[in-house]
Amino acid sequence: MITISKLLSAIKNLDFNTESFVEGIESGNYRSKFIGGGMEFSEVREYCYGDDVKKIDWNVSARHGGLFIKEFVEENDLDVFLLVDVSASNEFGGIKSKKERAFEISASIIFSALRKNDQVGLGMFTDSIEKIRPIKKGQRHMMGLLKTIIKHNSKKSKTNVSNAIMEVIKYLKRKSMVFIISDFISDDFIKSLKILKKYHKVILINISDTSEESIPDIGYTYLEDAESGKQILVNTSDKGFQKKYRELFEEMKNQKQEKLNKIGIDMINMENKENFEITFNRHFRNKNRR
Repeated sequence: MITISKLLSAIKNLDFNTESFVEGIESGNYRSKFIGGGMEFSEVREYCYGDDVKKIDWNVSARHGGLFIKEFVEENDLDVFLLVDVSASNEFGGIKSKKERAFEISASIIFSALRKNDQVGLGMFTDSIEKIRPIKKGQRHMMGLLKTIIKHNSKKSKTNVSNAIMEVIKYLKRKSMVFIISDFISDDFIKSLKILKKYHKVILINISDTSEESIPDIGYTYLEDAESGKQILVNTSDKGFQKKYRELFEEMKNQKQEKLNKIGIDMINMENKENFEITFNRHFRNKNRR
C-alpha cells in the first residue's frame, strides 16, 4: 500500500533534485522554451510616441483606422497540470507497478513546480476524469494533491486518454504546461492531443515495464486484458508466437511515436526501473540542442 511517507521516501531515494529539475527545464527552458519567452499577452492599446513599432497589431489597427499595439507582461507564475492515468493496466509491474511509478513522478513534478512558486493542478482518469483538483500553489495544496494521488480508488478499469484530454481542454482557463502520465494503452488520442496543443504546452510521460516487451516461456497459459477482462489461451513456448508478439509490440510503439512526431508533441519514455531525474533531464538537454 502506498502512503505519503512512502511516497516522500521514494522521491528522496530517487535522488530527484527538484532544484536541478526545474532549473534544467528553465535553463532549457521551462518558460522560454515552452511558454514563449516568459511573456504573457495582456491587452491591446493605442500606439503612443516612442512605443516599439514591432508591437503594432496591424490587423487591429486596420479595423479601427489607427495604430494599436499589443501589450505583454512578464509571466512570473506558470500553471502546471498533471493528468494521471489510474486505469487497470497501470497496476501491472514487477517490483513496482506502473501506477506506483506514475505517482512518484507526479509527486516529483509537484514538488519541483511548487518550489518555483508555480501553480499545480491534478486530474486522475480512467475512461474519463474521476477526480480533479484545481490549480493552486502552496505547501498545504501540495500535501492535498499527494493525499488525492494516494487515496483515490479508481471507479473503472478501462482507459480513454482522448476523453480525459477533452475534459481538460474544457477545464483549463489559462495557458498551462500539461503533463500526461500514462502507459497510453488506449484507442487513438492524436486528434484530441492536437486540440490540446493549440492552447497549452504538452509533455507525455509514457510509463512501461520491460516485461511487457516479451512473453516468458511458461507453456500454455491464458493472457488477460487487465481493462476488459478478456482472456485468450496461448502457447508461450511457441517461438513464432514470441517473435510475433515482440514485433507487434515494437510496431505499435513506433507508430505511436511517429504520430506524435508529426504533431510536434514530446513523449518521454520511462521504464519503471529507470531513474526519472536522469531520463527527464537528458530529454530537456537534447531538446535544448535542437
